[in-house]
Amino acid sequence: MLITSGGQSSLTTALRALAPPGAPVLVEPPTYPGLLAVARASGVRPVPVPVDAHGVRTDLLADAFRASGARVFACQPLMQNPTGTVLSEERRAEVIRVARAAGAFVVEDDFARRLAHEDAPALPPTLAADDPDGTVVHACSLTKATSPSLRVGALAARGPVRDRLRAIQVVDSFFVPWPLQEATLELVGSPAWPRYLRAVAAELRRRREALVAALAAELPGLPPARVPPGGFHLWLSLPPGTDEAAVVRAALHAGVAVAPGRPSYAAEPPGPRLRLSFAGVASLAELA
Repeated sequence: MLITSGGQSSLTTALRALAPPGAPVLVEPPTYPGLLAVARASGVRPVPVPVDAHGVRTDLLADAFRASGARVFACQPLMQNPTGTVLSEERRAEVIRVARAAGAFVVEDDFARRLAHEDAPALPPTLAADDPDGTVVHACSLTKATSPSLRVGALAARGPVRDRLRAIQVVDSFFVPWPLQEATLELVGSPAWPRYLRAVAAELRRRREALVAALAAELPGLPPARVPPGGFHLWLSLPPGTDEAAVVRAALHAGVAVAPGRPSYAAEPPGPRLRLSFAGVASLAELA
């Protein structure tokens, strides 16, 4: 286990340790834009593997490893950003098996485990929990569930790869400041921590429901692809031919910040998309 400066730092360390410059890295399309930014800044080449409503297509994942020569697959199996997809039970073991057969690593970005909504079903275990061989490098963070200023996360890895991760971390940041680690330990060790997480889960559900209701009332032609049981955003498909950049600019001019879909794709997107966040608002009324 390595303590890191948040989830973004964990992803940077993992990709730099596992993929040399110029190497391909398999990703989900769409995926977290920060992951694509890390990959490109590290000089590696993101290669998309098709997904569906149950997560990555594991039959095509094996083909992608063979065709590209990639040795890393970076994914978000739980409440994927931006689609909210949860990797199906049937495909979880298959992802690990396919990666192991290819001699590759799976970088599991478990960003949403502490962002499950109040009405979410029981969460599946991490991929790392079902991996006895060190195929999975697990990344998690406390930042999104607490504060953008609490830059504390972790990388978990088995075997010699842990030493490679630590070597990269030493070069990049050396270590997370001890006072911040102590403050974090006091927070998560407090009796109030479970109550706080329950409050977050309840508030995220209220905000999700408020945004879904507002969309149904104001934009009935743009239903979200799915209503996720965790995370803090909805993923919308715009009508074919829509200029999503123009929509984003017009919304911002009207005082509403939305994210375009294009930065979430490593290759050409299938169509115009928007990501709507319901986390950074002052009230439910602001969402409406």
